[in-house]
Amino acid sequence: MRFCSLGSGSSGNATLVEARSGATASRVLIDCGFSLRELRMRLARAGLTPDDLDAVFVTHEHGDHVGCALSLARRHRLPLWMSRGTWRAIGEPDAPDGLHFARDGEAITIGDLELQPYTVPHDAREPLQPCFSDGAVRLGVLTDAGSITAHLLTQLQGCQALLLECNHDAGLLGASRYPASLKSRIGGRFGHLSNDTAAQILAACLHDGLRHVVAAHLSRENNTPELALAALAGVCRGDGLQLQAAGPAWGFDWIELR
Repeated sequence: MRFCSLGSGSSGNATLVEARSGATASRVLIDCGFSLRELRMRLARAGLTPDDLDAVFVTHEHGDHVGCALSLARRHRLPLWMSRGTWRAIGEPDAPDGLHFARDGEAITIGDLELQPYTVPHDAREPLQPCFSDGAVRLGVLTDAGSITAHLLTQLQGCQALLLECNHDAGLLGASRYPASLKSRIGGRFGHLSNDTAAQILAACLHDGLRHVVAAHLSRENNTPELALAALAGVCRGDGLQLQAAGPAWGFDWIELR
């Protein structure tokens, strides 16, 4: 299995997960928070086209995540998964033929990938984040949440890789030019994860098989890659764990899991 990001931040989010079995590949796009034209260009940088995708999973209705999901699904006849709450939040438009509703705890099989949706605390109607497995390795994704819950910690156990939101440094956010209401929303329990909270999640998920952790959804104004990675590194132990930060503009290149 491998994964990469086409963009990770408030200007747009999209993550690709791929599993290979012999000559076949199964690919799921998590979110597509760009225009259709922009998404095609970003897919091309990853060596793919929309026709190479097998499904799209939308985590929640915010524009930097849902983006062109409906247009993409219609034009390329792709299965589109989201929660019923997310569908209602975007106004219940005419459904593409391949619309499916995801629910917490109900596994979704897409080729050689199994996707496990789970609920998170975020200021959206019914947000879901996914974990993926190809039967050999496991990837946990957590890119929009405001606080730690026992449920999300349970879902992220035993992963070989984590894509983990490190949205802001609490000090930078507090001193920023943002209005108080926005600071309260971002830093609240249904907002976005701070570096320190992300580090607490990582500490609770550490095990000998964890090999890759990517800091994601970094704020351009209220964080830096250096601060995010320092917070995560502070809870790590031993060798063998690779830390990196997703770029807000272009995400990160393919990471292989074995």
